[in-house]
Amino acid sequence: MPERDDLIALMTDQRTNFLYTVANLDDARARTRTTDSELTLGGLVKHLAQVQRTWLAVVDGTAPAQVEWADLDPDGNRMSEADTLPALLDAFHAAAVEFDRTVREEADLDRQVTLPAYPWSPPEPITWTVRHVLWHVFREIAHHSGHADIIREALDGASTTAKMAEAASRGQ
Repeated sequence: MPERDDLIALMTDQRTNFLYTVANLDDARARTRTTDSELTLGGLVKHLAQVQRTWLAVVDGTAPAQVEWADLDPDGNRMSEADTLPALLDAFHAAAVEFDRTVREEADLDRQVTLPAYPWSPPEPITWTVRHVLWHVFREIAHHSGHADIIREALDGASTTAKMAEAASRGQ
């Protein structure tokens, strides 16, 4: 199962790099916007936990067939005043555990799954392989890690690259 091991190892590495961007933050700084974008570090943690859960529902067949505009949470990517960074991180870690379990237990990465139809979807159903879904989740985390890196650097100058180098020098 080298492919599965590779996928989990790459996801673990990408999650670790993403989590460097939220290390040692309090809730107020996790909610702070540092660019013209609405994105915050806490909002990205919340979003990436949701991304993992949403796509895993596609893989396990529990995702809705149709998603309407009214079903979408306009605040799903924002850290609300009621949210705490520790709770958002717990949700992120729980989603990661579930993702890794799914990768290990999926019988056939070539199995076709049907994606939910969104208001912006084409009229015909879209199907992907489970492998495509899992790599899509990886891409989402990698994509938003770049956003998080910029936000954190603008917030207090912390460098994800420096933290990666420090971890590598410790053999982690």
